[in-house]
Amino acid sequence: SEAKSGRTDLIFLIRFRHCCLLRNQRCLLAYLYDRLLRIRALRWEYGSVLPNAIQFHMSAEEVEWFNQYKKSLATYMRSVGGEEGLDLTQDIKPPKSLYIEVRCLKDYGEFEIDDGTTILLKKNSQHFLPRWKCEQLIRQGVLEHILS
Repeated sequence: SEAKSGRTDLIFLIRFRHCCLLRNQRCLLAYLYDRLLRIRALRWEYGSVLPNAIQFHMSAEEVEWFNQYKKSLATYMRSVGGEEGLDLTQDIKPPKSLYIEVRCLKDYGEFEIDDGTTILLKKNSQHFLPRWKCEQLIRQGVLEHILS
């Protein structure tokens, strides 16, 4: 309406303001997308349960998105691997050996491996276990890989 009344000097300012708004919108969307990628990476790094220190810094919508992603990933892993499912999160890096030596950092209790053997995981105890069974506990901070 200003242009019709002869105020053509405001057209430049309106276009400039519109470009600034579009730029801010692109920046905000890029930030939100980066945050979602980081939340998705947390699922692969920490497993299905996030530590309280990390969850404290997330909004309710981000926690809800994490839970939906967790359920979607679990459904996919169950559908791929037959009756037991296939855990895609267990080998983040290719293993150099099938068994590793681990030290228990805190009392965990009994831990059963595939052959039916039950191992008592007590603080400061050391065990030689299959890598794929204890990788999740390493990420949770229960076990620590002893490098020889």
